[in-house]
Amino acid sequence: MSISIAGLWDLRAHFYDFCEGSVLRRGPHKAALFREAVGRVLFLAVGTGLDIKHFPPGRDIVGIDISSEMLRRAEPRRRRYRGNFELLQADAQNLCLPDGSFHSAVTSCTMCSVPDPVRALKEVYRVLKPGGRLLMFEHVRSRNAILGLALDAMTLWTRIGGTEMNRDTIRNVLTAGFRIQRVESAYLDIVLAIRAEKPY
Repeated sequence: MSISIAGLWDLRAHFYDFCEGSVLRRGPHKAALFREAVGRVLFLAVGTGLDIKHFPPGRDIVGIDISSEMLRRAEPRRRRYRGNFELLQADAQNLCLPDGSFHSAVTSCTMCSVPDPVRALKEVYRVLKPGGRLLMFEHVRSRNAILGLALDAMTLWTRIGGTEMNRDTIRNVLTAGFRIQRVESAYLDIVLAIRAEKPY
C-alpha cells in the first residue's frame, strides 16, 4: 500500500526533532540569513518549527507545511514567536497563495525533500513580488568527486524517506527564473546559504 507525501511527513514528524538537531543544522548561519527576510515572509516547510527561533522578532511570516502533524507540533513554537507567525497547510508545489503576495521567501533544508523542486521554486517565484528575495539554507551535491559520489550513494537509501541528498539546487534556482546574488558555505560545499532575487 502506497503512502502519500503528506502521510510520509506525518510519520516523520514523530522523530523529526531528533534527526534534525544534527550538527548540519548550523543555527548561527541560519540566523544571519533569516535576518535578511523583510516585508511579508513565506517560510516553506516549517516542519515542527525548530527553525522559528532563528527568525528575528517582529516579522510577518506565513509558514507552510504539507503535513498536518508537523504543523500541530510547530504550534507551540509559533505561539512563542515575538511577531506575526501564521501556519498554513499547503503543498510547496502548488501554493494556494496569490501572485506577488510576498516580499521574501525562506527555505531551510527544504528542496531536498520536495518531489519536484523546480516546480516548487517556480511557485515561490510566482508568489514573490518583483525584486522579492529568496533566502535558502540547503544541502546540495558536492562538486568534489568523492563527496559527490558519497552523497549519490546516501541518496539511494534516503530517497526512501523522501529526502534527496544530491540535488543541484543552484541550477534549479536559476531554472525557476531567479537571479543568484550570493552563495556562501555553511559546511564545505555541501551546506550552502543561497541568496537570490526575482528580477524586476
